[in-house]
Amino acid sequence: MEKSRDIARLIEIMAALRTPGTGCPWDLEQSFDTIAPYTIEEAYEVADAIARGDIEGLREELGDLLLQVVFHARMAEEEGVFDFGGVVEAITEKLIRRHPHVFGAARGLSTDQVKALWAKIKAGEKTKDPEQGLLSDVPVALPGLSRAVKLQNKAASVGFDWNDARLVLAKIREETDEIEADLTKGDEAAARHEVGDLLFAIANLARHLGADPEAEIRRTNEKFVRRFRFIEETIAERGGKLGEASLADMDALWNEAKKRER
Repeated sequence: MEKSRDIARLIEIMAALRTPGTGCPWDLEQSFDTIAPYTIEEAYEVADAIARGDIEGLREELGDLLLQVVFHARMAEEEGVFDFGGVVEAITEKLIRRHPHVFGAARGLSTDQVKALWAKIKAGEKTKDPEQGLLSDVPVALPGLSRAVKLQNKAASVGFDWNDARLVLAKIREETDEIEADLTKGDEAAARHEVGDLLFAIANLARHLGADPEAEIRRTNEKFVRRFRFIEETIAERGGKLGEASLADMDALWNEAKKRER
């Protein structure tokens, strides 16, 4: 089968996979609900390729993510609600509507002015039921830290926010003190709940510092992997085994790995 750079060919392939009798049994069994986890996974793999600087991998991962869009659009078409063309039409209209500084009369805006205009236009697009509340349209399925930031931003839009990152830092100390008090009392269940409050406060600190907590934790995860790999390799070079090394020895190697990164 010949390669193709035509989106229409990808749509045809997806239709063939979903054709009863001649298509793929696995693809035919899928629904929006069963495919959604794969969509989320592919989005993370795109982010991972970017974080690793893997441009060739990014091309492949973007293709996998595009397949998810085509898959969902095909299932919607089968149900008679919309098709891939409808998806393209919707995002095209939205981009033009949200960029009056490019496609309209609002020219010469700064980045901050563009962001403010975008938020205003986006807010005007939704007819919110006042009984649902300000936070009701923040997706529950978002990663926890990302959702925390979105909830905090929504609350901040009506003035429910600290105006100094140091006040958030004080809140973090308050949360750690509460965890310590629960552990002192032997109440681990309460301490676990307080950990959630601590994570929420840390996400808030990241927001005040202009950082993405999800991106920062991914960066720290990779740093942990890199330093722990150094521990593994060094112990092996010395003829030892990872499970037999003392905590003190591993901690010393960890500190050595940190020094090497400076």
